[in-house]
Formats: sequence, structure tokens, C-alpha cells
Amino acid sequence: MPRVIVTDKRRSYGAAHHEVMPSVEHRSHKRLNNQAENSHQPTRQRERAMKGFRGTGRAQQFLSAFSGISPHFRPRRHLMPAHDYRAEMTVRFAIWDQVTGGTSRPTVA
Repeated sequence: MPRVIVTDKRRSYGAAHHEVMPSVEHRSHKRLNNQAENSHQPTRQRERAMKGFRGTGRAQQFLSAFSGISPHFRPRRHLMPAHDYRAEMTVRFAIWDQVTGGTSRPTVA
């Protein structure tokens, strides 16, 4: 049984605390539970990225292949005008169709 429960300032936590564990001290402060609740921590980012994978091995297998393919479809758009971007993407999709043997191509905005 924990000695102290630390939560943020949501009012419903206090009511739940009185019902579930009235003998445990409840501390409610803005930054006491900061370590667990920071959504910008690298571990949280990795957890979000892992959604949809059943295990770390499967995620690693996908990401190792995806890391080589992804830059092919993401040219540095901020460095080129729209007409150059469209021409570049047409070339890149043609290369992709040759490599994969595919014929369908999404439209480029």
C-alpha cells in the first residue's frame, strides 16, 4: 500500500481518493508528479511511436526498412518552389513504380 498519492490538480482525484484509499495521504500539486506526466520526455515519444506494433522487434524491423524509404518521399520542400517540388515528386514516384513494379500513384498537391 502506498504512503502518498501524488496527482495533478484535477478535482475528481480528491473524490476518488476518499472513496478508494482514505487512509493514504493525497498530495495535489502542479509539479510534484512532473516526472511521470511529462509528455515531451523521450520515453513517451518512443511509446507513441510504438503504437500499432505488438513488440519491439517488429517495430525495429519496420523502422529499419522505413528509414530508407521515407526520405525518398519527403524532399526538402521548404527549399524549392512548388513547380520544382511537383516535378521532383513526379520523378520520385516514377522511380518508386520502377522499383516496386507498381502502377498506381497518388496525386501530389
